[in-house]
Amino acid sequence: MFLAGSVAAARDEDRATVRSFLSEGDEAARRLGHDANHLWTAFGPTNVAIHRVTTAMDLDDVQVAIDLGPRIDTTGLPVERQARHALETARAPSAWNRTDEAMAVVLAAEQKAPEQIRHHAISRQLVQNWMRRGRGRPSYQLASLAQRVHVAA
Repeated sequence: MFLAGSVAAARDEDRATVRSFLSEGDEAARRLGHDANHLWTAFGPTNVAIHRVTTAMDLDDVQVAIDLGPRIDTTGLPVERQARHALETARAPSAWNRTDEAMAVVLAAEQKAPEQIRHHAISRQLVQNWMRRGRGRPSYQLASLAQRVHVAA
C-alpha cells in the first residue's frame, strides 16, 4: 500500500506524503531483509528503490531519477518489474532531450521483455515524444521501434 501510495502522492505533488510512504517502505523492506516475490508483490529493498525513481520523475526531480535509476540492480526481480523500471529510467534522460541515451535503455529492456516494452503506455509515450522532437526523418532505429510499439512513424 505505501509504495502505491507514494506514487499517488507524487502525482498529487505531495512531497511530505511521498517521503512518509517511502520511509514506511524502507522500514518494511529492512524488516524483510531481502527482495521477495510473495503473491507477485516483488517487494523488498530493490522495489522501494524503484519507487524512489518513479516518484522522483512524477515530482519532476529528473536529476534524482538520473542519479538513482541506472544504479539499481533489478536482475533479481521478475522481468515485468525490470522492464517497468527500465521505462522509468528512460523517462529521466528523455526529459532532458537525451533521446539516444533513453532509447538505448528502452531497446535493452526490449531485448529482455519485448512484450512488456512493446505494449506499455510509457513506451508509446516516449516514442511519440521522440518522434515529435526529431527533425526530418526519424532514424531507422527509432522508426523501427515506433512500428513495434504501434506509434505511427
